Amino acid sequence: MHRIFKSLTTIYLLSVFATLSGCATDKQKPIELSVFAAISLTDALGEIGTAFTAETGAKVYYNFEASTTLQRQLEKGASADVFISASPRQVIALETNGLLEVGSRHDLLTNRLVLVSDETARISVETPDSLAMPEISRIAIGHPNIVPAGTYAKEALTHFGLWEILQSKLIFGMDVRATLAYVTAGNVDIAIVYKTDTTLTENIKVLYALPSEAYTPIIYPAVVMKDSLRKQLARRFISYLQSTQSGEVFEKHGFTFLD
Repeated sequence: MHRIFKSLTTIYLLSVFATLSGCATDKQKPIELSVFAAISLTDALGEIGTAFTAETGAKVYYNFEASTTLQRQLEKGASADVFISASPRQVIALETNGLLEVGSRHDLLTNRLVLVSDETARISVETPDSLAMPEISRIAIGHPNIVPAGTYAKEALTHFGLWEILQSKLIFGMDVRATLAYVTAGNVDIAIVYKTDTTLTENIKVLYALPSEAYTPIIYPAVVMKDSLRKQLARRFISYLQSTQSGEVFEKHGFTFLD
């Protein structure tokens, strides 16, 4: 009987130790925040995420893709705490489907569309009509059905009566960074990208800034996902994005910060 009691005591103590060890492990596990964000925000949010982690101890994990791609992932059940789009369209679609935390939207930033070429190219663009010149044979834009930058570019080209005229010249990128890469790789003569993308490389030059009245204002909204298990932290992160410190980072990368 004594031997059986001793064995049971040993099992009990091992069980308690395992439980306590598990608790210690849980306490040591860092808090994590999942953020789905437009790919044009990659560099700015990378810096801001590092600063946010230093201040709060919460590790920020990003998924950077074209905004519509992220929207579709979320609609199919992908797990995220925060979504930051390069256009309100994707946010409105998720809101319509009941996937967002009510009242959590905050508009953070604006951007501009510009025409760029390789720095060595001998191309001059005085007006949007210059895009129809025979010297310009290939023009890259984001895919209008997937990439907000492409949607805005289509709006601008349509505004100037160029959308149909330029169809044979257009090459579609699957995100705005891929669109820019067409220029840097020498695969196109011109790309229509965000102003912020011009800060990524010194191997391009800005030829022309499309007038803002030619396309819908470019707004970057941030929202909390309804199924997030870290809603308080998600709201804190969005508030942090609106801070003066974050604003300086965004502006360094070419964004216009909304107060």
